[in-house]
Amino acid sequence: MKVTTIPWSRDIPRSTSERAEAETWAYWQNKINRASLVMLHEQGILDDETARVIARAHRHAEEEQAAPGAAPVQDIMPLEKMLIAQCGQMASLIHTGRSRQDIFATLNQARLRSSVIDFAISLNALRTRILEIAKDHTETWMPAYTNGVQAMPVTLGFYLWAFLESFERDFDRIREGWARVNRSALGSAVMANSAWPLSRERLAELLGFDGPIINSLDSSQVSLFDVPLEQASIAANVAIRITTLLADIAQQYSQTRPWMLLDESAAYGSSAMPQKRNPGIINKTRAKAGDVIGAMQTSFMRAHNLPLGMYDNKESVSEDNTAVFVKAVHMLELARWAFEMLKINKERALEELENDWTCTMALAETLQMRFGVPFRVGHNFASGIVTVARREGYYPKNFPFAKAQEIFRETVKKLEGKDEELPLDEAGFRETLSPEYVVRTRVGTGSPAPETVAKGLAASAEKLTADLKWLEEKVAQLQKADSMLNSEFEKFLK
Repeated sequence: MKVTTIPWSRDIPRSTSERAEAETWAYWQNKINRASLVMLHEQGILDDETARVIARAHRHAEEEQAAPGAAPVQDIMPLEKMLIAQCGQMASLIHTGRSRQDIFATLNQARLRSSVIDFAISLNALRTRILEIAKDHTETWMPAYTNGVQAMPVTLGFYLWAFLESFERDFDRIREGWARVNRSALGSAVMANSAWPLSRERLAELLGFDGPIINSLDSSQVSLFDVPLEQASIAANVAIRITTLLADIAQQYSQTRPWMLLDESAAYGSSAMPQKRNPGIINKTRAKAGDVIGAMQTSFMRAHNLPLGMYDNKESVSEDNTAVFVKAVHMLELARWAFEMLKINKERALEELENDWTCTMALAETLQMRFGVPFRVGHNFASGIVTVARREGYYPKNFPFAKAQEIFRETVKKLEGKDEELPLDEAGFRETLSPEYVVRTRVGTGSPAPETVAKGLAASAEKLTADLKWLEEKVAQLQKADSMLNSEFEKFLK
């Protein structure tokens, strides 16, 4: 997919992939016709000669559609007319037990399946790149924020690990939802099946589905109000995390000396201000994330208040309408590119920490753990240091130790009514306010300590490998089904 860094460029893709672009309405209508013919013959509804005649007519129709300049076929009736032109009204027997309702439902379910696969591929590509960066930065100290203010020192590896776990949950949703996505409506006719003994199970198998949606009304009508919308919600869920993740990087660009930057190929200059390097790829990705969220909401609105049997909802999330997954794949490709272009200045990240008082909670903890100082006493002592430091312009590295001792005596006197000296010596005081010391001493499951992060990233790598394998297996199963369908159809042409 061609993408550019310029937010206003017109590089909006038509489909989720080149494969999906090729799998048009006509492509799936032809596949559905082939599957119907094979099943009808196997069930004894069409005899050998009838099946052979219709198959030859269908092959001719497919060749007509593939001819240069041929108008695209976008309905089952023009395709049926092409068959009738070759072998007469016998051709209409291929429509036995079917309706536009189950054909269109199946067609759009197959297209949804393709979109979900492309979305999953792009999500895994992004996970792979973020994991690579995280592994390289388990000891890159950086500030974490709450309420927009520095809160605790962590590492970049720890920060990205959090998002990796979040994206793992998204892939879990895709895996769990696959059981609902990969089901077929074909053979249920208008809504209540037909008098013909069709094998809906065989139709599903020939088209690569795991089976039919059992209730025939549900299969061609009701399921269209929840299965596509569930998948659209997953895409929008990912988009929300993408905006959060990239907003943190974008915030760096408001600083005079950012510690997270993009390679200049992912930025663009100002038309009037020579000093500016605008983070184009980030801005564009965040905008596309908004498009995904908006498209998801539109697909829900399309479904709202529609009676059963209306066509409108059958393709609510497809590229022909809201294009939820087209936009989502575009967003993920842009996000992956942004992380390919990311440059980290470790020294500047540490300096950012050392220019604030992010480690003072550790000061209260140390006093409690080592010397039994009540936590609230230690907390008030640390807060008092910050108040004086910000008023008088001190930082953790140059705060006068004598002032710290004085503040501790005053705090204990006020809260406990006794005279007591600060039990930490100056070396201990400085060490406790060191970002590296604070991060390395965090304990417990999921802490930012480098060894904990390394184990967590190893688990994320294992999960990603399993997810890649699962996706590879699903694609292989679809390819196998496609080969089987073509093989069964070709038997009629021999």
